[in-house]
Amino acid sequence: MKQEDRRRQTTARILETTLTLIKQKGCEAVTLKDIVAHSGLSKGAIFHYVKSKEEIFAWILREQIEQTNTRFLNEVHEGGSSFAGPMERITEALQAMDDPRNLSSQVLMYLLGKEKDPKVTEVLNQFYDTLLNMAKSWIEIGQQHGVIQPSVDADTTAEMFVLLGFGMRMRASFSAQATHFNADRLARFIAQTLQS
Repeated sequence: MKQEDRRRQTTARILETTLTLIKQKGCEAVTLKDIVAHSGLSKGAIFHYVKSKEEIFAWILREQIEQTNTRFLNEVHEGGSSFAGPMERITEALQAMDDPRNLSSQVLMYLLGKEKDPKVTEVLNQFYDTLLNMAKSWIEIGQQHGVIQPSVDADTTAEMFVLLGFGMRMRASFSAQATHFNADRLARFIAQTLQS
């Protein structure tokens, strides 16, 4: 087996194990020792890739971003100059953010509680920058395809959407009340903003 394939398999197993443990125990209770014990990997194999559970949690956030971006880009390639298909992928991502059981949101909330750790702050900054760049690129792709108005300021609009998404994740983590501004309404707001 090639080294790259082995790396992919190992990181996939670490991520899968960590997500299962988060579902069972919550972010706070999961330890690297748990991950080693449940993954079937040696301690050395895991420590070859990461030094802390926070690093694994950062992988979870990156993986979620990459999956969302891939679904969006696939929809763009399949749908050509359609606004509806890519917007459906964005709506799905927003609905996940609005779900208190969403594991990447739980991971984000956990990491936000550890922001005094410089390594965690770096991870959070990278996550925010990646989201911002992704949102901006989506807007620019829409503008290139003629489905988003050229007058939309990609930088400012992307930042507004990312901040709204963060707020939605935060609210989902502590409030079980029915909300007036839910994922569907946010998706409609985004669509109106981009197409007006």
